[in-house]
Amino acid sequence: MIGTAEETAFWICLVLLGYVYVGYPLIVFVVSLLFPKPIRKGDIEPTVTILITAYNEELAIRSKLENTLAIEYPSAKLEILVASDGSNDGTEAIVQEFAPRGIKLFRQEGRVGKTVTQNNAVKEASGEIILFSDATTHYDRDVFKWILPAFADETVGCVAGRLVYVDDDSTTVGRGAQSYWSYETFLKLAESQACSLIGASGCLYAVRREAYRPMYPEACSDFLICTMIYRQGMRSVFAPDAVCFEHTNRSASDELKMRVRVISQTFTDLWRNRDMLNPLKAGFFAIELVSHKLLRYVVPVILFALLVSTIFLARNSIFFTTMAAGQSLFYLSAFAGFLMERSGKRLSLLAMPLYFVLANFASLLGFYKFIRGERYAAWEPIRSK
Repeated sequence: MIGTAEETAFWICLVLLGYVYVGYPLIVFVVSLLFPKPIRKGDIEPTVTILITAYNEELAIRSKLENTLAIEYPSAKLEILVASDGSNDGTEAIVQEFAPRGIKLFRQEGRVGKTVTQNNAVKEASGEIILFSDATTHYDRDVFKWILPAFADETVGCVAGRLVYVDDDSTTVGRGAQSYWSYETFLKLAESQACSLIGASGCLYAVRREAYRPMYPEACSDFLICTMIYRQGMRSVFAPDAVCFEHTNRSASDELKMRVRVISQTFTDLWRNRDMLNPLKAGFFAIELVSHKLLRYVVPVILFALLVSTIFLARNSIFFTTMAAGQSLFYLSAFAGFLMERSGKRLSLLAMPLYFVLANFASLLGFYKFIRGERYAAWEPIRSK
């Protein structure tokens, strides 16, 4: 029958998209309600090291250290350690100014990348709990009130906080990132309650020092950490009241660069830990990895197949003509958003189409770099001057 192959392709693509964006979130939400894994929280006061990994952060590091020193916790049990990945600007000099106030500097010679610098700095840390932070992230004073109690539960190896994106300029890309992150936060809440987080926000997550394992240089450490913890029979949980703040990228090009790097690293992590994609070994954690990460990164291929099959079917069907027109309008809206963003104009209505297309284009580029063997170890922070 004419059109059967195209129709089959269309409906398969539509079902897959529905599963990725609606079906899986619904499934994990229902599992979190019906079979929740409670956290046995307790009033504990372990020694803590706040580890701030930095490369050429002279514009942000002073404010970051002042913010960190303001955190409410007994000074005798708190260590603040800045790990510099061979910074060649004024970052290290500024950190040394804070030495009389207890701030320590770990200098990684050469430029080896964030993950290796982090690995080596952990060896120097004295805390029972290591809290990993970025140089541009600010915390509330009571962050430990929300992070530490979960570590009273011996099955918890990692606790991740909630990232709140700030977009002072109300940019189109910034609005898209905020909407995307609200969706991700919903998934994190459900995954934490149903089984375990599969990834943390790199700017705020804490790990039992005894559970930390050195990672390979090209790892996306804040993603891989949750798999490492799960392999040890522990889980990673979400603490939504532990809030940190970061500014969004303001341009599509900056956001694209960041997402391509992260996605390429995550493909490496998934490939090197592909045994954890097997539900027979990893249980529901594998379902989370496949649904939240692997299938999400396959979406651009699904979208392309959906568009092509719809165009073929549109020749003889009003329904498919309408579907083709709808998809075309969506992509034109994303392109219009991109042009307006380039010209400095903003229209919030175009934020979601633009960010959706940008994120999926980044998945394609990230996969391309992964299969070409390109690996990211060193990172170049994107900062506003």
